[in-house]
Amino acid sequence: MKQLLLLSVLLISAVSISQEAYKFETVIDLETTPVISQGRTGTCWSFSSTSFLESEIIRLTGKEVDLSEMYTVRNTYPKKLENFVMRQGKSQFSEGGLAHDVMNSVTNYGLVPVEAYRGLSASETSHNHAELVAVLQAMAETYVDNPGRKLSKKWRPATEAVLDIYLGENVSNFSFEGKQYTPQSFAKAMKIEPIDYVTITSFSHAAFYSPFILNIPDNWSYGGMYNVPIDEMIATIDNALSKGFTVELDCDVSEKTFSSKDGVAVIPAQETNNVAALQGIYPERNVTQEYRQDEFENFATTDDHLMHITGLLRDQNGTKYYKVKNSWGTDESRNANGGYVYFSESYMKLKAISITLHKDAVPKTTATKLAL
Repeated sequence: MKQLLLLSVLLISAVSISQEAYKFETVIDLETTPVISQGRTGTCWSFSSTSFLESEIIRLTGKEVDLSEMYTVRNTYPKKLENFVMRQGKSQFSEGGLAHDVMNSVTNYGLVPVEAYRGLSASETSHNHAELVAVLQAMAETYVDNPGRKLSKKWRPATEAVLDIYLGENVSNFSFEGKQYTPQSFAKAMKIEPIDYVTITSFSHAAFYSPFILNIPDNWSYGGMYNVPIDEMIATIDNALSKGFTVELDCDVSEKTFSSKDGVAVIPAQETNNVAALQGIYPERNVTQEYRQDEFENFATTDDHLMHITGLLRDQNGTKYYKVKNSWGTDESRNANGGYVYFSESYMKLKAISITLHKDAVPKTTATKLAL
């Protein structure tokens, strides 16, 4: 009887511990700009990467600058449409993209502050690209179908005209803080050099320590990534944060165990705890390279969303979490932690598709292996 009573007490204690509410302690909290909303658009790739560049500008110059996400979107859509048309519809055309698309835009078109290009009409207060995307999609498919039997040269200026109407005419020069800039000179003034940034991923179907093109839908521009073992990718994030570098993140947020409303993303060891683990601590799964690969190849892990890693936390048990800035706004009914989501290390190991960061933030041993 005493043994049965003792067992009952132990079981009750175990349940109590497993359901203990999260208590986070900040370990690293790097400077970044305020959380904003991408509105009704699929342009998280621009919002998150722009936030990342804003933190880089703070780190490099000490200035807090609000960059224009829509300037990058405006200059990327013609590239997307051209890729789709010239490949005769055998490629991706959507709102999605990756961090290197922003870096490519900076290389070709520079940067501008949001006051120089808002991508909104005078009567608009938030972004809604539903109609714009539908129009561009219809145009792209029409050009591929080629109903006139001979594609005219009008499709490129027609694309530009539609973008001018919906997002505004492109900008070639502007004034900022009393000085005149072009987008290219502004990027240089902000000390952003796209060549200094690298993208790192971790998948075993390609050789480690070599660059390769990861075949995911949003990699429409066929950007290359460096491949390392998953523990090394996590160590790279940790090294970056410890040295004052934030990190851009491409990840999967389609899981039931990701919740912006609860502000956490975890991988419970038992799937029966998936919902409860959003409010309380439960043991998490040990994510191996093999399991990560299996989940990617069976499409359980997909590239859904891009976000911005800005810090590190620990819960009351010492478990490590990453402070990840989202672009869904700060409405408390839908976004906890002021618009940030705390990713456990297990979630990051399983659901991080890739990271982008300054090459100086990569650990020396990894940088040597990658010949950076």
